[in-house]
Formats: sequence, structure tokens, C-alpha cells
Amino acid sequence: MSGAARRRTLSDVLFALADPTRLAIVEHVAEAPRRASELAESIGASRPSMSRHLRILREAGVLRDEDDEHDGRATRLVLAEAPFDEVRSFLDEIDGFWESQLTSFQKVAEARALTRRTTPRRKTAS
Repeated sequence: MSGAARRRTLSDVLFALADPTRLAIVEHVAEAPRRASELAESIGASRPSMSRHLRILREAGVLRDEDDEHDGRATRLVLAEAPFDEVRSFLDEIDGFWESQLTSFQKVAEARALTRRTTPRRKTAS
């Protein structure tokens, strides 16, 4: 995936997850696949509001529809793995950056502490 496409995917996923209602939807679906009506009821959202939130989550690729094995006319919502892999990869890169920065800082701090311990102190005139 190109850098621009990856940034767009990350932006869409993070935007979709930034809303508390959509995050609650994802948490519910992570427990088990759900019908939209079940989600609306458990979260306490109106059907139009739920429809809007689900559209955003689907467009971001966070959720996908799956046929309900018990009712051939209905679909259930399930989490899609790929967007979370992209977010995880991005966060791993950021974590690697900070790990490197903190390791460098630790080396400098240790070197300064060692220098202070081995350098004789000057006597001050009284």
C-alpha cells in the first residue's frame, strides 16, 4: 500500500473509532457478531443514528456484513481485521521511534551520571 493510501486508511479508521458511540459499537461487535437492531437497542441509539454510525464504520472498513446463519434474510456485523492491522503497524512504528528516543536519552543520562561520579569536585574559596 502506498504512503498516501495508507495515510487515508489510517485517517478513515481513526476517525471512525474517535466517536464514543462508534467505539461502543466496535466493542460490542468484538464480543460477538451483532445485528444492527441489537446494537441500536444495547447502545440506546435511534435507528437513524445507528444507521449513520454503521455507514461510517463500514466505509472505513472496520465492520463488514456477514450472512446470519440462523436467518437467511438478515445480516450480522463483524469486525474486519485489516484496518486494525494497519493501525497496529502504525502504532508499532511510532512505538519504535519513541523506544529509540528513550534509549538514546538513557545513554546520555548514564554517561553524564558517570562523568559526574568520576570528575573530582573543585574546591571553592571561603
